[in-house]
Amino acid sequence: MRRIEAAAMMGIGSLSGLGAPALAQVQPPPAEIGSRYIPAPWWMREPVIASLGAVRVDLPANRARFTARFSAVDRDSASAAAAAMRKVASLDAALRATGADRVRLTTTVDTRPLYDQYRDKAGNMVDNERADRIDRYEVTAAIEIEVRDIAVLEPTYNSVLAAQPTSVGTVFFTLEPDNKTRSALANEAIRDATRRARTAAEASGTRLGQVKIIDPTARVCRTDVLAGWPSYGDATRPTMVEAQELRDGAPPPPPPPPPPAPSAGQVSTRVTLQPPVRSLQDEACVVFALAGS
Repeated sequence: MRRIEAAAMMGIGSLSGLGAPALAQVQPPPAEIGSRYIPAPWWMREPVIASLGAVRVDLPANRARFTARFSAVDRDSASAAAAAMRKVASLDAALRATGADRVRLTTTVDTRPLYDQYRDKAGNMVDNERADRIDRYEVTAAIEIEVRDIAVLEPTYNSVLAAQPTSVGTVFFTLEPDNKTRSALANEAIRDATRRARTAAEASGTRLGQVKIIDPTARVCRTDVLAGWPSYGDATRPTMVEAQELRDGAPPPPPPPPPPAPSAGQVSTRVTLQPPVRSLQDEACVVFALAGS
């Protein structure tokens, strides 16, 4: 009996010995849903401070978009379309002369049949919507205008009004920063993270050590290791950055020239459009070791 037990123990030992190299290659399992803790990242093997930098700058909108529509009605759809396109031909040529890099145009045409009408028993006018009861055709040529240079927005808009369109849509403004502005704001976010970390270290009576991580996406600072899952709390209040700081000392662009004053007895029909201010934000995460740790 003892020999059998001894043989069994030797078998277990040999199996565990065979399995040892395989077990040594297995990585720690990832966090499971509902787990209270997850394995700490490598940069937390020593005392560190993870600083989230957040910055915001207010810049005037540099894009504008609106739509002008020109309609014509005729008994023949082709004649109505030709009449509508004649209304937009001169305006289209004038706007394209400004340059596609400053003003971009997209023209679409919509045709709508107008039917004969009759009165129902209640006396209401009703369209007789039958193919053989079409009275006329209404053709609407719509020009979607995207102004990519705000300096030419007012001349463009007033040129559209002078063409006497059937209707003009609302002007929508957007901010599309260039790559230089985006890069400058990203650098400010990293500087802001560094300032916040240095202030926190000094307030706690320690000093910053070497940089462990620089994460321009700020995802590293979004991980709450103690909770075990990403933190979705309130965002860090951003630090305001002046627009001049992003221009590297370059002077601001000159304002557009004022419109000419109307002559005596003439009423000005020019429209003044003031681009609104839009906010641009960015974040970055920088992880520092603490000096002396």
